[in-house]
Amino acid sequence: MTDIKAKFIVDGMLGKLARWLRIFGFDTEYFSGKDKYFLLWKARKEGRIILTRDHNLFIQNQDICIFIKSEDLKHQVRQIKKDVGIVFDNDLFFSRCNVCNSILEHKNLSDVIDNIPEYVARTHKDFSYCRSCGRIYWRGTHYERMLKFIESIQSDED
Repeated sequence: MTDIKAKFIVDGMLGKLARWLRIFGFDTEYFSGKDKYFLLWKARKEGRIILTRDHNLFIQNQDICIFIKSEDLKHQVRQIKKDVGIVFDNDLFFSRCNVCNSILEHKNLSDVIDNIPEYVARTHKDFSYCRSCGRIYWRGTHYERMLKFIESIQSDED
């Protein structure tokens, strides 16, 4: 069973994983609080899968939790692909703010010119904007490295 629409809530031990799931286009909340009852309530209310490194939380709530075994990001993503059956949709890559999880909006240079560095304004034309937190994204030098990481996850199988 594959689930391209899976929604996640990631506990405080997996912040890097939350960021990358957002980059992949998955609706991923990051929960840094200590109230596990609220985490469980929120996950059930919103139909989210809890990703955790908290073994006790997992043991007590196996119906809604996945225990993430590795500390290595690539292994974590592979585990989720296997356990949940997520499928990557290239059209959704970079569609969410990797900080706050909101859907990004396409913007032209004229829309963001006053809020970006001069060099970026000279070298880029397409931007993404997060209405929730105000961040502006563009395909800088880090973009190619991120694509290589995504490709390595898609092509390598354990």
